[in-house]
Amino acid sequence: MCYTIEQRLQAALKRAKYWNDERNIQRIEEILKGFEDQYNASGFAHPKIIAYSNLKPYKPELFHWGLIPHWIKTEKDAKSIQNKTINARGESLFEKPSFRDAAKNKRCIIPVNGFYEHHHFKGQKYPYYIRQINKEPMNLAGIWSEWTNKETGEALTSCSIVTTKANPIMAKIHNNPKLPEPRMPVILPEGLEDEWLTSTDQQLVKKLIKPYPQKELHTHTVRKLTGKDSPGNVPEATEEYVYKDLIF
Repeated sequence: MCYTIEQRLQAALKRAKYWNDERNIQRIEEILKGFEDQYNASGFAHPKIIAYSNLKPYKPELFHWGLIPHWIKTEKDAKSIQNKTINARGESLFEKPSFRDAAKNKRCIIPVNGFYEHHHFKGQKYPYYIRQINKEPMNLAGIWSEWTNKETGEALTSCSIVTTKANPIMAKIHNNPKLPEPRMPVILPEGLEDEWLTSTDQQLVKKLIKPYPQKELHTHTVRKLTGKDSPGNVPEATEEYVYKDLIF
């Protein structure tokens, strides 16, 4: 699963800077004005996160985390479904009613500096921070949707992070006994982001839904993500913290 991420503005702009167009970068930064670096962003709070859609592959936009399908009728139903659509299971992406339209026509990439998962040990949960070993931002596969609130007329764009089966190290970390299997977000290898965004070949898209090589990832435990012991939304949230009672 992937319920908490770290996303920082400058890392998220890496793709937008591909063309080295300073005027365009200035316009984008204006569009994203108000976005603050998020070191500990929970999907259950449905924050606005930066993503690149298939319609604007090099222009980042803000999406609410937790996809609301276009066919949802009421605001109450929209709020209810968002907690269930923070992640989208890759294996059933093109079949599940909540996701299939977006999977076919509205895919996106979500640049993050890293993400968090919990490890269960002797009845306790220990958060791990996961990033690329080279410290470069990673692009997560996502899908998006636009929903119009019929009660207010407001249009809202939202997204989900696509997940797949865990690689060996993630399987060891993400060992929630209540879940049928360990999972991880789909991390797109460098150079394949555009295929995810724009390909009309469903089989090719499905081939991108696979575990990321564990040799490319670094993991370490961090302080609690919530509660009185959490450092909050600060850089220290990603720093290594050793739990003496944890045997991993």
